[in-house]
Amino acid sequence: MSSAELKPVLLQLERQPGPLLAQIQAALACHGEPLRWAITAVPQPGQLQIEAVVLSRSGALPA
Repeated sequence: MSSAELKPVLLQLERQPGPLLAQIQAALACHGEPLRWAITAVPQPGQLQIEAVVLSRSGALPA
């Protein structure tokens, strides 16, 4: 049986060359499935603060 849980996430992301969307999605993916996210601050050039809500699934894996 598995369950899903909504989790708030706050990330500090150092911007790298390349598409920004892919960087944000990759950073959020390790926390769960992003339901919504926003860039909420730019403390310094090239640095982003991301706030998100992710769906985290847990439970036993099928045998």
